[in-house]
Amino acid sequence: MRIAITGGTGFVGTHLTRQLASEGHDLYILTRSPEKHPNTERVTYVGWLKEGMKPERNLPELDAIVNLAGENLNSSRWTEETKKSIMNSRIEATESVLDLIKNMDQTPEVLVNASAVGFYGTSKTETFTENTTTPGNDFLAKVTTEWEERAQKAELYGVRTVCLRFGVILGEEGALPKMAIPYKMYAGGPVGNGEQWMSWIHIRDIIGLIEFSLKNDKASGPINATAPNPKRNKELGKSIAKVLNKPHWLPAPSPALKLVLGEMSTLLLQGQYVYPQKALELGYQFEYPEIEPALQDILR
Repeated sequence: MRIAITGGTGFVGTHLTRQLASEGHDLYILTRSPEKHPNTERVTYVGWLKEGMKPERNLPELDAIVNLAGENLNSSRWTEETKKSIMNSRIEATESVLDLIKNMDQTPEVLVNASAVGFYGTSKTETFTENTTTPGNDFLAKVTTEWEERAQKAELYGVRTVCLRFGVILGEEGALPKMAIPYKMYAGGPVGNGEQWMSWIHIRDIIGLIEFSLKNDKASGPINATAPNPKRNKELGKSIAKVLNKPHWLPAPSPALKLVLGEMSTLLLQGQYVYPQKALELGYQFEYPEIEPALQDILR
């Protein structure tokens, strides 16, 4: 397949590029700075999102586009300016992907667009599946709702569109290394009261679900990219402690986290139980459905 990827130099994008290239696909990484990345036999870097850049001029007919672009949610405290940047980065990238599709002589068969479980809002009691169509009412729900609404416009051009709602991605980058630091310092413990749900997924299953969505023509609309066994924060912490052979005892109090992180503390103090009903019904088989083997693979 000939596949264009936005956000291809980030955490998920790097893993995806490596995997797809190893399978013989031809990849075109859309980036603001193509000059910083040497092309290889299977991977070509194409200028994008800068004035005057017309990526469609440097692309062949594409079979698929994967849109992973967007500012990191936990890169800094959520000021009003940061929140605006988080929203705009996703909308701008997705609008640019739609422009690309519109300007191509031959439209791709499928668009796989990143999204997030933040769509559902937070709850300690509800179970969310793709049948839950009413979004939450917080900032992340607003971001993902607008993000997905933009992406779904690709269907107007005859492009099958999948919105993968990512959970907390566990890998050598992302959230897990930060979560493991207190445990390595013998100071790990529950965050807040520890009752909040963590809908997690191993990085290999994120890549697997992206590939699955590219190849399965029955995959469309929102799909939860989470393992089928979410864990409460305290349970996840105990599993990290067990894998690292460290204690799980010192809680991080909610007031302190709210003081330090502000609104961004919702990423740690609140959560949601998200079940990947659609992926399972379509036949996707998770490589890491349980938390301890996932953690062992990454932390050891």
